[in-house]
Amino acid sequence: MKSTNPAGDPTGTPLSDSTLTLTGERTIPGLDVENYWFRRHEVVYQQLAPRCRGLEVLEAGFGEGYGADLIAGVAQRVIGVDYDDAAVAHVRARYPRVEAVQGNLAELPLPDAAVDVVVNFQVIEHLWDQGQFIAECARVLRPGGLLMISTPNRITFSPGRDTPINPFHTRELNAAELTELLLEGGFVMDGMYGVFHGPALAEMDARHGGSIIDAQIARAVADAPWPPELLADVAAVTSDDFDIVNAADRDSPDIDDSLDLVAIAVRP
Repeated sequence: MKSTNPAGDPTGTPLSDSTLTLTGERTIPGLDVENYWFRRHEVVYQQLAPRCRGLEVLEAGFGEGYGADLIAGVAQRVIGVDYDDAAVAHVRARYPRVEAVQGNLAELPLPDAAVDVVVNFQVIEHLWDQGQFIAECARVLRPGGLLMISTPNRITFSPGRDTPINPFHTRELNAAELTELLLEGGFVMDGMYGVFHGPALAEMDARHGGSIIDAQIARAVADAPWPPELLADVAAVTSDDFDIVNAADRDSPDIDDSLDLVAIAVRP
């Protein structure tokens, strides 16, 4: 399931030809009001898809399926596992390059050492037993295989809270906690990255009281209509407006200030 939008669709916009309901748990492409969140997720797929080239890939929790299909453009094979029957049916109908399977991420329906890469973007924060899921990733990966995870940064996504703002999230993580989870699961860290607003989004932040994210959430919480300038800015966001920065780079911003975390780990 993919979404970092705590309030779902704030305007009740129809879902056009989509068969999936916009609940706030997953991100749906093609909607103006959802475009910021969609692009924020899309950039991670775009940046990491080359690491899947020619390989057998599992996407654990594929949501609407657009990301699994993007990866299928370069991978040898993409298997997608999701718990939601409606999402599985949707992906089978809309993205035939993805082998969509219904299953529990705590008990992945794959044999041992079945794939070269496991992709898990904007999903782990939804899981009750994150350690069990990491163990399952290690089981289905071949030696030397990659586990690539993205997740909202707890520090900036639910600041000052013990429980997540998003009602669909069970446990959010910061960079240190995500690293610890992967190391305890037997993985070796390859890199930790942060997703940040680039210059165009920084300008949008300034136009909307300091945060285009807060501006969207405020309208949703108040069940208020969107001002035309806010809707226009959100609809104009592209994946190029986000920067993905390696935390190990000398001049990189503090990983704890990132919007989302992107971790890449290797199964020994």
